[in-house]
Amino acid sequence: MDTPQDVPRVVVGVDGSPQSRRALQWARTVAGCTGAAVEAVIVWTYPAAAGWGMVGDWDPEDNAREVLAEALDAAYGGDRPPKLTSRVIQGPPAKSLLDASEGAQMLVVGSRGHGGFAGLLLGSVSAVCAEHAHVPVLVVHGGGSPA
Repeated sequence: MDTPQDVPRVVVGVDGSPQSRRALQWARTVAGCTGAAVEAVIVWTYPAAAGWGMVGDWDPEDNAREVLAEALDAAYGGDRPPKLTSRVIQGPPAKSLLDASEGAQMLVVGSRGHGGFAGLLLGSVSAVCAEHAHVPVLVVHGGGSPA
């Protein structure tokens, strides 16, 4: 479901990782302070193997919807933010999150998702978002609790 552009919103990138679930929790806190809606966004792309016919009956968009639903359940349980919306977008992750956050109050992302090396402080998506966003970006690292 899309959020109307005139509603203040905090966009949060979700990939199902523990960091993105923490980002969802922080997004709720930030949105609660400003009266904004939380817009959870998951981005998917066709894997390189898709060109070789190696994905079978697997549908990456359906999988993304499932991952998003599981992340929302894990982060919020039955206590979801009152103005929560979600979107599933096909495209390159960083660019898609930057586009989705256009006009938002803030973009919230985890410091690392499923694609990063464990030793890195920032993953490639969070680094690109922090560098190129036109809105404030909150990069959530592990530990601690939302204020």
